Amino acid sequence: MKSLRHALSLAGLLLACISHPAHAQRAHIGPHFGYNFDMDRALIGAHMLLPLSEDVELYPSFDYYMGNGVNLIGLSGDLKFRLPTGYGSAFYLGGGVNYQNASSGGVSNGDTGWDLLFGFESRRGVAHPFLEGRLLGHGSTSFQIGAGLNFTIF
Repeated sequence: MKSLRHALSLAGLLLACISHPAHAQRAHIGPHFGYNFDMDRALIGAHMLLPLSEDVELYPSFDYYMGNGVNLIGLSGDLKFRLPTGYGSAFYLGGGVNYQNASSGGVSNGDTGWDLLFGFESRRGVAHPFLEGRLLGHGSTSFQIGAGLNFTIF
């Protein structure tokens, strides 16, 4: 019962932060693709941006890594800090928790680690292209680069 109260309190706090976005901020969702150089795998995925303040966003994402018969997925929960550059664009930095799960032949192995990210995005119109680098820390570190679109949803 006590853990349920803690979970509900945390959910209420998160909803309160999300439901009060700044005037210039809106929620976004979109696809992305990329390449992880250390794993030697291409990836596709999806992400969402939920404004917490004018320059901070909650940034959950999903990645599916393609290749070599082992299914590998990654889930990230990050905070993204936008650094205003003017002209309708922004650099950003961020980081958070990253979970990866590899499965093959009915056997599965999961690992929780961290990630750090940096990138550049356009903030004009309803679709915002971006380019991003991400450092993943698990048993070893790996680096990936990605690009995608953020579509305004509300």
